[in-house]
Amino acid sequence: MRSRGFTLVEILVVVVIMAIVISAAILSVGTTGRDSQLDEESRRIEGLVGLLHERALLEGRDFGLRIEPTAYEFVVYDGRQDRWMTFDQEHEFRRRDLPKGLSFQLELDSRLVVIKPIDRTLSNDAVPPAPQLAIAASGEGTPFRLTLLRDGTASKASVDGDALGKISRISSDHQEKRT
Repeated sequence: MRSRGFTLVEILVVVVIMAIVISAAILSVGTTGRDSQLDEESRRIEGLVGLLHERALLEGRDFGLRIEPTAYEFVVYDGRQDRWMTFDQEHEFRRRDLPKGLSFQLELDSRLVVIKPIDRTLSNDAVPPAPQLAIAASGEGTPFRLTLLRDGTASKASVDGDALGKISRISSDHQEKRT
């Protein structure tokens, strides 16, 4: 007569399945509670805006960052045409869509700005909107706080810029102190 317990092989299979599920959960969230997508995207924006500040000083040109709810693109001011043009001649400054589940929140002068999507069906003659963030040829820029938010959670990471071009970042695992 056979006993009604589990065999050693069945128990080992269950333990292996549990180990795989637990390791996948740890890798996706991280042991510190960090959101790697938020941090990666905020690092990218911090680096690109910093690079654009340096480039504005070196080239004597005005640049900008046009922000949509889930995308962003860099622009350059063309004085001959008196308009902002997409700055996508270089791969780094191409238009970028945020990963699924991320969105932007923009503050200018400590005031929340409503970010609207750009109508991409406009004709080539239509003037696209000006960028929300400008970087002058002098290196000065629009003071801002650009926050990346994870939809449905409290996770966020921010990139801050002051009027003199200093860029800083707050990662997703940093708790902000509110005053």
